Amino acid sequence: MKKTIHLSINRSAYTVDVEPHWTLLDLLRDELGLPGTKRGCDKGDCGTCTVLVDGKPVNACLYLAVRANRKKILTVEGLETGEGLHPLQKSFLKNGAVQCGFCTPGMLMTSVSLLEKNPDPTEEEVRSAISGNLCRCTGYQHIVEAVMSVKEKK
Repeated sequence: MKKTIHLSINRSAYTVDVEPHWTLLDLLRDELGLPGTKRGCDKGDCGTCTVLVDGKPVNACLYLAVRANRKKILTVEGLETGEGLHPLQKSFLKNGAVQCGFCTPGMLMTSVSLLEKNPDPTEEEVRSAISGNLCRCTGYQHIVEAVMSVKEKK
């Protein structure tokens, strides 16, 4: 039996009927057409599906959509505004932190959350924050440099 939920996604209000077994990832990708949140392992191990729920990073593959009722969700699509790309997105491009792109949405969302909580993280804090996000291409160094570069501009 479907349940009606009300939520904000990328600063837009939604009312959606969801099945009780749907994950937030299912809702975002399959029902609402927001493909930026990637489907990876479906076990919470890779972090590629990371989104922010009320400002906190969560694995959308493990978070039931019904739990998102009355929550504010931010996906990678919501980072860009009318002013253009988010500074972190620009830094990822400038610092070569985007290779195949599979981990990029999760890395961005995790890093945005970190910088909102701690605008001046150390390299060790950046590495710790992204430790739940797997990247097979860059070896993490470029990603860390991109986050540190944004931090230094603040």
